[in-house]
Amino acid sequence: MPHDSASSLLPSAEPRFSEKLWPSPWIWLVVVGLSAAGILILAPISMLAGYIAAVVLFVIQAVLLLTSTPRIEVTDTSLQVGRAHIDRAFVGEVTAYRGEEATAERGTRLNGLAFLCLRGWISPVAKIVITDPADRTPYWLTSTRRPEQLAAALATPVDA
Repeated sequence: MPHDSASSLLPSAEPRFSEKLWPSPWIWLVVVGLSAAGILILAPISMLAGYIAAVVLFVIQAVLLLTSTPRIEVTDTSLQVGRAHIDRAFVGEVTAYRGEEATAERGTRLNGLAFLCLRGWISPVAKIVITDPADRTPYWLTSTRRPEQLAAALATPVDA
């Protein structure tokens, strides 16, 4: 099979890392519980209305949860966290945090200018330093179930 040397110089469109921050199972239990409240509220009027309200509440909450689920994606040229994108050239040091360290990064150590993409149902976080001199944002802090893999993907040189 012939090898095209020009195509090997182009950055890969294939993601080095990709993660969707889906809601945890316990969040779905909360959604079911809140939806069931519709039955209790409308049961004195009509059980049918209560069941309809429960279904409508569940659908609304499910759609909101699923449509607001952010994606983290690292390619050779860019980093996407939720709706935010940045060129990999402006990504500095990346640090993974778990447990109490992750809690401190989300709380007492948090810089008010940082970009946040946090989900309460995902404890680990990754701190991504931004080196763009035109950007006042010192770093991005994002929830991720795989912070070490995200850090490794961003630490890999672009031409590797």
